[in-house]
Amino acid sequence: MSTSTPTVVLIHGAFADAASWTGVIAELQKEGVAVVAPPNPLRGLASDAAYVASVAAQIDGPVVLVGHSYGGALITVAGVTENVVGLVYVAAYVLEEGESLGELQGRFPDSPLVSNLKQATYPLEGADPAVEVTITPEAFPAIFAADVPEAVTKVLAVAQRPLAASAFTETAAAAAWKTKPSWAVVAGADQAIDAEVQLFGAKRAGATVVEIEGASHAVAVSQPKKTADVILDAVRATS
Repeated sequence: MSTSTPTVVLIHGAFADAASWTGVIAELQKEGVAVVAPPNPLRGLASDAAYVASVAAQIDGPVVLVGHSYGGALITVAGVTENVVGLVYVAAYVLEEGESLGELQGRFPDSPLVSNLKQATYPLEGADPAVEVTITPEAFPAIFAADVPEAVTKVLAVAQRPLAASAFTETAAAAAWKTKPSWAVVAGADQAIDAEVQLFGAKRAGATVVEIEGASHAVAVSQPKKTADVILDAVRATS
């Protein structure tokens, strides 16, 4: 790849960590693409998007931001960063400016995820404890990763990273897809974010859509090559 080839920055979503990109990273590295997979703080839309933007801004040269799930909302906001040249949504929320996750999801019937969230609290300095959510471990395999081997899902279920509940009500300060080209991987059998929700946001953004039939929410884990192929399309188009 040439020196003008974008660096790919992979942003994981809720209930996961950067290791969920392992297979995708391997595919991109085989093609000589530079990759960064930072931790997503999962503490709130504005603060998380600011963190993602700071990661992108400190990379020399162009960047393609890739967001899975809640990470899609973050790249929508952080994507206005000057050196970001493209956005890739993977089984993700694609927000409009001024819209929250709850508002986008509220246009459609609830997915099984909603009734299988477990609440806990975490301390905030100088304030009351805040609420965070995870998926109940027994429901995790079917909801998050139905097409991933059971032994793997059992590990993923207990290694979840919680999402601050406030992330569902914060609104997007910007919609970078209005000025940056976008691509979307739609997971056809997603039980966490229904495929209709993914398609609605992707089409509204004018994204180039690739739907993977039978894919779960963990499409980057179960279908790393197909996911990476879409990212590579974005890299080539923006090089």
